[in-house]
Amino acid sequence: MTSTARIPRTEIKGIYGGLVKMVMRKMIGRVPESAEMLWNHPAVFKDMMKFGGRTEKWDKLDRNLATFATMAAAAEIGCSFCLDFGYFTAHNKGLDEAKAREIPRWRESDVFTPLERQVLEYAEAMCQTSPTVTDEMSAALREELGTPALIELTAKVAFMNLSARSNVALGIHSEEYATSCGLRPLAAPKP
Repeated sequence: MTSTARIPRTEIKGIYGGLVKMVMRKMIGRVPESAEMLWNHPAVFKDMMKFGGRTEKWDKLDRNLATFATMAAAAEIGCSFCLDFGYFTAHNKGLDEAKAREIPRWRESDVFTPLERQVLEYAEAMCQTSPTVTDEMSAALREELGTPALIELTAKVAFMNLSARSNVALGIHSEEYATSCGLRPLAAPKP
């Protein structure tokens, strides 16, 4: 991942822009640099944010499992922004921070349940090029979670795949959200 963005930041302006800045400041305390980069194409920015917000309203999948899955997708793709923001979000939603912190090295960690490991493996498999999801993975998760939750899991990981790959391609990187709220750094994968 690059340490500098590949596109310039631009001022978020206009009536909608003012609302966007207000909402971001309320939700996360500031306007992310990445938002200013994506504002170069406001329609794409708005649609991505709108869809991302809608994914947060889905409720068939346990919130911890959803967060772990999307963070595993971000780690697999290598999106430092998504991992950092995912941990920050887990903290603010009162989710299991100890497990969220271990996502980048989940295979070596001993904090995850068998179901959580199945979800993490599925998320990683979805992010491969080409995806390596198997009939057995899907069947096991469908048995454990139910069909609606499996569909939600798949859609959340797919949206994270879109977001993370976009961020990596555009050079969007961590903005130190976890650090800004006094949280310990995320675990790093073992070399």
